[in-house]
Amino acid sequence: MARAKTLRAPTTASLPNNLRIPSTTPSLAKSLGKHSRQALLDLALLWLDDRNITFFPPYLQSNARNDTNDEETLPYPAAETIEDIRQAYIDLQDRKGAKREVLERILEGDWRHGITLRQLAMADLRYMDDHPSSLRWTALELSRIDARQKKSIDTPMPDWSTSIPRAQAATFVRALQQEISPLVKAHFHLSRSSTLPLTFLRIFILDTPYQTPRQTPEVFADSSRVIYVAFPDSCPFIYTSVSTSTGSKAAPSTSSVATDPRSLQRLVRDAVPKALSRPHERYTLKATALAAKSLPTLLALRGPGRTTAANGAFSIFADAAVEGSPLDPRPSNTVSAEEHMRVDSKVVSTEDDKENEDAINGWGTASKRQKTGGDGTGDGHLSPTSKKRRLATYSRFGTTGGSHVPAPLDRLDIRLLDAPSSDGGDAATAALPTISLTFTGSDVIGGIRKLAELGVIDPERMPSWMTGEEAVSMAVVRGGKRMKSSA
Repeated sequence: MARAKTLRAPTTASLPNNLRIPSTTPSLAKSLGKHSRQALLDLALLWLDDRNITFFPPYLQSNARNDTNDEETLPYPAAETIEDIRQAYIDLQDRKGAKREVLERILEGDWRHGITLRQLAMADLRYMDDHPSSLRWTALELSRIDARQKKSIDTPMPDWSTSIPRAQAATFVRALQQEISPLVKAHFHLSRSSTLPLTFLRIFILDTPYQTPRQTPEVFADSSRVIYVAFPDSCPFIYTSVSTSTGSKAAPSTSSVATDPRSLQRLVRDAVPKALSRPHERYTLKATALAAKSLPTLLALRGPGRTTAANGAFSIFADAAVEGSPLDPRPSNTVSAEEHMRVDSKVVSTEDDKENEDAINGWGTASKRQKTGGDGTGDGHLSPTSKKRRLATYSRFGTTGGSHVPAPLDRLDIRLLDAPSSDGGDAATAALPTISLTFTGSDVIGGIRKLAELGVIDPERMPSWMTGEEAVSMAVVRGGKRMKSSA
């Protein structure tokens, strides 16, 4: 009797954790090969841990009995026990060697039967911990829809403790899967960052199961189909990022609009607040006009600490650079920019500790031999014009853009929506961006601050979003003012 033909029914369930990618897949080797030798050893020992060994079982001699391959001709014969494999990686850890040796042992030896989706997700998140600036992240704000609609001028700002949605991780992932399952097939992996107060959600998107032909193994290691969502602790913000592609491109016949990076990001952005919502408690995501490659920068500017209310000129109070407060009823000269500049320059100096101590205690009564940090000039060596310019710079930037600020922006994108000529031209043409400016570097606000100190630009005429006061990296400007509704 002929054997019945196997039927494969499409399903909207998420991809299982134990789905294996063949170890011979080139994009898989490329994805694991970006790790350091020590990171690969740590991953292998983590997979061999007693808590994970049932999920990621290695290839043992018991498996080789049913294999037709000749074990003696293979570079890494199958081990007898799991303890033997653990000891092999411990020995590799105790001696020097090449990264390729560890990678080949993983793919051609102990996991020759394939790497699971969960193993690949763990490897990707380990790479993010080792390289926190490997992706560009966009900050979004979670906002309750009902609270936003009822807010008036007399209504106080909502408390974060009441506006942050509360949900268990498993419940949230299940709700998110239900939101996106009609469109795409996905694999979810939640993990806690080992270095930052963040919880990462890695989402791998696959084309709908109703599409034919079947996907090739290369697709499962294609990082352009991966989107990350980071949830910082105790604040109404989330960070999203789409990975750059390191795998092979899908064939034209299997391409889908849903696998385009921008479509992936839009799809997950729309689904996340719905998955966090409950009856009579609905949430939406609002753009914050902030994107950066540094997760510590996002935590500093859109995290559980200070927000846009304590940057730029107000950063001197948030950083406790001076005593007092913007609401201090005493005269404003108690915390003037001149006092802050004098103290800041003398505290930085390390050439004469005694003179620094006199400067701090006497608020600028040190001897004329006083040296300063920063540009290497003291207040006594500055001309009246330079001193006035530095005072204006300090009053506009505060500590933002200084050498000790831990939140540098690496990019600032500006679009000017003003028409070249105010007389003439239709409204449709005037609404289009006429000029686009992009500033890039290790610290864009710090570079603008330096230009102000050198007199290249006038700090008193600069808008607040260029001094770091509004803590944004994207600005759409019309009539000299930043449009708050811009994404």
